[in-house]
Amino acid sequence: MAKFFYKMQNILDIKLKLETQARNEYAIANATLAEEEEKLSELERRRQGYEERLEELYSDRLDLKEINETAQAVEIIKYHKRLQEENVRLARKKSEDAREKLKEAIKERKTHEKLKENAFEEFRIEIAAAESKEIDELVSYRHGQDDGSDPEYDNP
Repeated sequence: MAKFFYKMQNILDIKLKLETQARNEYAIANATLAEEEEKLSELERRRQGYEERLEELYSDRLDLKEINETAQAVEIIKYHKRLQEENVRLARKKSEDAREKLKEAIKERKTHEKLKENAFEEFRIEIAAAESKEIDELVSYRHGQDDGSDPEYDNP
């Protein structure tokens, strides 16, 4: 029996590698997003801590120096939080872009796999047709070899 050979196997292999690469990029982008979100959460916790401390300072004996320092710390944290929110937004965009790239790579791979399946089905049909033709030729050859007489009926 003939062996199936897919002419575009190298393209399918490349598509598989591109899909793997896209999966890795997506994983990295998601890890980066998680990191940036964690940094944002930490900044939020710190801001809350400073604001709680500021509330304590307002209710205790008034220490203007410490109140000013804590108020400045709250403002600095708010500034860093805005910067971090932008970092999170950018990381989320990269993650979405990587996800779209992965979806496209999967789609292309599946398309090429379907083409390979179709080519294999055509190959199977061709093999079946060739086998059928060979059987027909063999039957025709054997039938042609017979001289038309049946040995059972030739004995008088």
